[in-house]
Amino acid sequence: MHGVTDPAVEEAVRAYVKLMRASRAVAGRVEKLLTTAGLTLTQLGVLEVILHKGPMTHRDLGRKVLTSAGNMTDVVDKLEGRGLVRRVRAAEDRRQVRVELTDAGRALIEGLFPRHAADIARAMGGLDSRDLGQLGELLRKLGMAAARPVVATRVAATTKDNQFSA
Repeated sequence: MHGVTDPAVEEAVRAYVKLMRASRAVAGRVEKLLTTAGLTLTQLGVLEVILHKGPMTHRDLGRKVLTSAGNMTDVVDKLEGRGLVRRVRAAEDRRQVRVELTDAGRALIEGLFPRHAADIARAMGGLDSRDLGQLGELLRKLGMAAARPVVATRVAATTKDNQFSA
């Protein structure tokens, strides 16, 4: 690998590439059903979160579906334009706006989600139950480690490699 002399770095890059390829392959398979329903993965995520968790603010939805506030506004605008969600001001605090499913949105996601879940299962079909459990644990561990503050990671790396001085 060009310019990389640390075997641990090379191993991490190779694993990352495999992770990204696998993610894209699975997403590519499940997006076909969504395309026929006229939805993106993020739009489906919003509908699914509201179905399972109830009405939420833009901020909470953004955290659940891992998208920016600006993108969430656009996603909700499009879903609202199709009559699938509506914005409702909270009675207890009129500054707070929650997004909830309309009857049409509920009907769409309730019909679509079981087929989407089955599509995911088929796309993940190369792994047995034990593999899926291990993968889930490894990805959780990776996600938690990657979410740690960058400063702490950099300090650990520089201390270990002794390449940088304070």
